[in-house]
Amino acid sequence: MECRGHGYWSHALLVTLVSSAVILLLFAFNHCSSPISIPAPSASAATVELLRLADSMLLSPPATPIGRSSQNLASNASLLDEHTVHSEGTHRQKQKNEKKKKKSDGDDGAVEEELAMARAAIRRAASRRANASSVPAHGEGVPLLSTIYRNPTAFFRSYTEMERRFRVYVYEEGEPPLVHEGPCKNIYTTEGRFIEEMEITRPDSGSRRRLRTWDPARAHAFFLPFSVTNMVHFIHRPSPYDHTTFKRFVADYVDVIASKHPFWNRSAGADHFMLSCHDWGPHASRSNPNLYENSIRALCNANTSEGFDPRKDVSIPEINLYTGHVPRQLLAPRLPGLASRPYLAFFAGGLHGPIRHLLLRHWKGRDAGLPVHEYLPHGLDYYSFMLRSRFCLCPSGYEVASPRVVEAIYAECVPVIISKSYVLPFSDVLRWESFSVSVAVEDIPRLKQVLEGVSMAELSKLRDGVKAVKRHFVLNQPAKRFDVFHMILHSVWLRRLNIKLV
Repeated sequence: MECRGHGYWSHALLVTLVSSAVILLLFAFNHCSSPISIPAPSASAATVELLRLADSMLLSPPATPIGRSSQNLASNASLLDEHTVHSEGTHRQKQKNEKKKKKSDGDDGAVEEELAMARAAIRRAASRRANASSVPAHGEGVPLLSTIYRNPTAFFRSYTEMERRFRVYVYEEGEPPLVHEGPCKNIYTTEGRFIEEMEITRPDSGSRRRLRTWDPARAHAFFLPFSVTNMVHFIHRPSPYDHTTFKRFVADYVDVIASKHPFWNRSAGADHFMLSCHDWGPHASRSNPNLYENSIRALCNANTSEGFDPRKDVSIPEINLYTGHVPRQLLAPRLPGLASRPYLAFFAGGLHGPIRHLLLRHWKGRDAGLPVHEYLPHGLDYYSFMLRSRFCLCPSGYEVASPRVVEAIYAECVPVIISKSYVLPFSDVLRWESFSVSVAVEDIPRLKQVLEGVSMAELSKLRDGVKAVKRHFVLNQPAKRFDVFHMILHSVWLRRLNIKLV
């Protein structure tokens, strides 16, 4: 706004200059020794004209100068007050508009600050690695056995920071059964149960561990709740290797999210995650370049030779619940101890993939103490064999993941991992060597020798680790602390923190 006092003094200065010009002109006219060649009005006429101009300017001061009288001061104060109120009102409105714009655009300053605070707290805990054999878990009846974690103190601090801060926004776009629903039994149980748990989780449920938010501006991660398994079931074409239909659906779904919300474009999908236990989950993610390259992909098929990146992607366990519930044989309060397990190792499964082909070729029907079957003979119970075996063989099939890993853990049978390029679930937190044995594919012919080389003392420690880690692979309804649902979210949380628990 232009200052009125400045305009008044400029006006007075102009009048002074004009008056000086009149005097100089009169002086020049009266003392000039040579005639003026350019026709001009007479001296008296010029003088009269300039004086008239000066008088008119003096008689017409600015309309509202800032005067010195008390009346003018009061008037001027009123004008300044009106200007101040108008400026403050405009400033407040501008601030409101900026806040509204930040909220609609997803201002992530506060979110990043929370992540930074959590990151610092976890690093402090990691530097104070605990030497105790167990780490207390508040609200849990059984402590966390420290030997199964890479850094137990850092893990527990990271988990509590997740419960305190982590918020996930679930997109509401899309309709069941392709979105917001998934299979809750059979081999894709993990996919459906996770989607279901995210859908029924409510921020206003009264729980102190509210991991879902309705406010996307507060979210640290955004969940794309589509089910690849349901897409394959409902819209897949008969051709067994035609991925066109469900890849088009995923591409269209991401386009809708990107057009309706600012969050996908803000990060190029880097703070978004999808989850799938179907073998074709990785193929579905290729439908959008940012989904494949930037987003967090929680996959059962965690195969590094097919593009799985453990720095940003999450390996999740494949859980096969035929009826939707853990088999009753595995729910006994006390399962058989090592002394009651006569078999060294056990496997039964179809001839799926080259690793199983090699295993069956070398060991099918070869050793009564190491029963290996392609399919169990009629009348024999699969879980009874697991409960009577010290080791349970978990070879990869067509894909790297196998539901036998979780089945072995439920049966408190030490898993024997036989695979290539497989990133084991939650391996950024868990020390798999403390509760499982890995056997290279090339060592399958020496399998019995390798397993018999494990001493009873070491085997006992491995089994203790299996019992301790079981809680992290159990699906609960509703979800409980440290179960598989929360462990999956914790893995996503670590990717958002971009930190390793070592």
